[in-house]
Amino acid sequence: MFKPLIFFIGLRYTRAKRRTRFISFIALTSVLGLALGVTALITVLSVMNGFEEELRERILGMASHASISGPGGKLRDWQNLEPLLRQEPRILGWAPYIETQAMLSADRRVSGSLIRGVLPGMEPEVSAVAQRLIQGRLEGLKPGGFGIVLGVELASYLGVVIGDPITVITPEAQGAAGGILPKIKRFTVVGVFQVGMYEFDRNLALIHLDDAAQLHHMEGAVSGLRLKLDDVFHAQQVAHELGPKLGDHYTLADWTLEHGNFFKAVQTEKRVMFIILLLIVAVAAFNIVSTLVMVVTDKRPDIAILRTQGMTPDGVMGIFIVLGSLIGLFGTLLGTVGGVLLALNIDTVVPAIERLLGVQFLSGDVYYITELPSKLLWSDVAVITGIAFLLSVLATLYPARQASRIQPAEALRYE
Repeated sequence: MFKPLIFFIGLRYTRAKRRTRFISFIALTSVLGLALGVTALITVLSVMNGFEEELRERILGMASHASISGPGGKLRDWQNLEPLLRQEPRILGWAPYIETQAMLSADRRVSGSLIRGVLPGMEPEVSAVAQRLIQGRLEGLKPGGFGIVLGVELASYLGVVIGDPITVITPEAQGAAGGILPKIKRFTVVGVFQVGMYEFDRNLALIHLDDAAQLHHMEGAVSGLRLKLDDVFHAQQVAHELGPKLGDHYTLADWTLEHGNFFKAVQTEKRVMFIILLLIVAVAAFNIVSTLVMVVTDKRPDIAILRTQGMTPDGVMGIFIVLGSLIGLFGTLLGTVGGVLLALNIDTVVPAIERLLGVQFLSGDVYYITELPSKLLWSDVAVITGIAFLLSVLATLYPARQASRIQPAEALRYE
């Protein structure tokens, strides 16, 4: 069906004559519509990929990949577990922690917070908080020094900086002559971190493990061990394999129990967005149908002459398949180039638009992150390009078949 003559005629029909300028305009709109659909689909999927990766890095950079705890939420003699953990090659690091809820008070402002007791020397093995410090150092947490490191949003709300005192009020009540009172302890701010996620920047505070043990009467015990793995997607498998080695006295949990549903929701949203935007590509691709129908109507005498000169119905059909495929190919390639360029430069395009319009698309107190990330996957580009071109080719079949059914005698009757 596809011979050089057919390709030549199909390519010839893409160039406009004076009397077919309107048809060429319709073809141009089909190309631009398909290009815009492909560009939007590539860009949105890249942003969704970047959004998912950024959230995973920020959440799992502060939360544990997996954790080990003991009965009653207390783990004693956690040092005895270190030989077993060293034997597991997929465990890159571990660190003890004590975690509880508390109220922080400073300058007549009060805020609830998650207090996490850590060892400054071991905490960098399981979290990225040391790299996220914008003021102070994690080593500023000294045993018995009652120093505290706050998230940047929490510090801003309380109106404190490094060196300012802050009062920690724990829910553990203690007896007094006037009745039962909550336990109150004065701390000093020694650092401020900024993760870039409002959840942590606003609600997390770090203190030394010994101070946390003294504050919550957990001398000689911790809440558990936080583990860092070489691959976060193997967390369930590692926890399943490590459980029998530890015994029944220990409880293992992985990040999927706390954050798994969130990432599943992101994946579901990505699929839905792909389907919705693919419909836009489909609509743009099937605009080729109307273009080819108009071309077939305009070229009826030409088709009749080709038939009288010996061209078969399959040959006529091939001409219009070539014509529609060329329109789809141009639109797909143009959209692919535009989508790739936009996805790779989204970090500069979006801030420029925000400055131009004077708005912020991602507010920190509403969204998890304040920047629009992008991660271009060439596998996504290949799938989108292939589907767009396939839809374009499918859109040519009906008008091409109608063209192949034109009878030369009927077409030339009034010529």
